Amino acid sequence: MVRAIALLSLCFVLGAPALADESTMNAEIDYLLDTVAASDCTFIRNGKEHGPEAARDHLSLKRRKGKKYFSTTEEFIERLASSSSWTGKPYRIRCGDGEAQLAKTWFNGVLQEYRSTHPD
Repeated sequence: MVRAIALLSLCFVLGAPALADESTMNAEIDYLLDTVAASDCTFIRNGKEHGPEAARDHLSLKRRKGKKYFSTTEEFIERLASSSSWTGKPYRIRCGDGEAQLAKTWFNGVLQEYRSTHPD
């Protein structure tokens, strides 16, 4: 019995960092999606312009359906939020009257902003 409790305790301790990492990743991705939804940006996907809420909805769908393709926030950005899985064309984001930039660049900037205000 003591051995079983010790084994369970060890599993919990070893698994805790993975749970914390997943929790952090989910908070970061939530922030990315909330930020794009609240922005004044246009999301350009396969040559068509979409509003910020449509961008969030599309990326949320990709997040739900593509969980096996990422295990970090950076992988989510690189593998799902940066380009079309159908055409391979990169997504672009244009904010206000500015130039369109690669979605990858925009999301990485938002992630760095988040991390600078939410240190571990």
